[in-house]
Amino acid sequence: MSLSTGVRSDVVLARLMALHPKVIDLVLDRVWRLLEALENPQAKLPPVIHIAGTNGKGSTQAMIRAGLEAIGKSVHAYTSPHLAYFNERIRLAGDLISEEALTAVLEECEVANGGEPITYFEITTVAALLAFSRVPADFTLLEVGLGGRLDATNVVTPQISVITPVSIDHTQFLGDTIEKIAAEKAGIIKPRIPVVVGPQADAALEVIEHTAARNFAPLLAYGQQWHVWEEAGRLVYQDERGLLDLPLPKLIGKHQVQNAGAALAVLRHLGADEAACEAALSKAEWPARMQRLRHGPLVSSAPEAEIWLDGGHNPAAGLALAEALGRLPARPTHLICGMLNTKDIAGYLRPLAGVARSLHAVSIPDEANTLPASATAQVAREVGLSAVEALGVQAALDTIVAQDPHARVLICGSLYLAGSVLRENG
Repeated sequence: MSLSTGVRSDVVLARLMALHPKVIDLVLDRVWRLLEALENPQAKLPPVIHIAGTNGKGSTQAMIRAGLEAIGKSVHAYTSPHLAYFNERIRLAGDLISEEALTAVLEECEVANGGEPITYFEITTVAALLAFSRVPADFTLLEVGLGGRLDATNVVTPQISVITPVSIDHTQFLGDTIEKIAAEKAGIIKPRIPVVVGPQADAALEVIEHTAARNFAPLLAYGQQWHVWEEAGRLVYQDERGLLDLPLPKLIGKHQVQNAGAALAVLRHLGADEAACEAALSKAEWPARMQRLRHGPLVSSAPEAEIWLDGGHNPAAGLALAEALGRLPARPTHLICGMLNTKDIAGYLRPLAGVARSLHAVSIPDEANTLPASATAQVAREVGLSAVEALGVQAALDTIVAQDPHARVLICGSLYLAGSVLRENG
């Protein structure tokens, strides 16, 4: 995608951003009002797979999509936030929405909204649903933006729901306990609609099970109706239909084995064969999730280094990232980290202190809620990392490779930082 892409849609998106004083305001009234004005596109979608959870939503969705596409199914997909360009959020029958189609559907929603208050995420989600309703496909994959119960995507009756691992995050909106957060995620469960549940803390699972029972929703839960584990460098999956012996996921880490299990549970429920299940693992791609950068200015400036990018940003993501790094061949590892001021910085960085030699803290470019580099560096030192501030990612990389040309460098801490890197690195 060229850097000029998005000019027209960006103008509309800027106008939409001004329609509500808050970025996040979790109610569904405004969404239902706009959907009604547009003649309810959410009721005209191809069969929906609705995915909530704290961690692993995007990776799980990517694996489900890869599996479905491998057997010739066309798939719509909705994700958020985007990394480099807004178009990434909306995939129509396998292809990213074009600039022309995106601009048109955003403008149509803007007109139908009539200047009424509505958040940016709400109106752009409605735009995605409108676009999906007009293009034939076999399935629609909808990723929840925040929470579940009051998320703008929670206006559909899916064919199957998915809840990936739940952990503490976004406490200012979802509650300050795992039980409260799980209740919000479980809000996507619909009466008599099957729900696939990934690995959960006992307290979270109890809430999800109770919600499913109340809705007479068949439960397909990890450790009960399906199992997944790693054995001898392979992924083994088992459910009532039998055992699958598959390659490890292309996406790296123990957490991706668990995400793969949820994806396989969905595919098996839909009747997919073993070839589709293998494709789900071997063909899925998901940017900024332990993504190896192999070209662009950053890579050219450090040709002997190994550069990785990850957008995880909560304590569970820090644990998963540390485990994933431990799977790679031994190599000195250095972090370039920038985070938002709403995150549990210490909780995220603490697991990484045992696998990284140093941390170079940066502020996220053009992001009002960035944690200052000085604050990130201070917290990093408090959890045991050798940390310094840097003016930016390139400056940090230059410093690292000047001292260790063969370093492994991981740029991490925020999807917003990852997006900035992907834009700048071309």
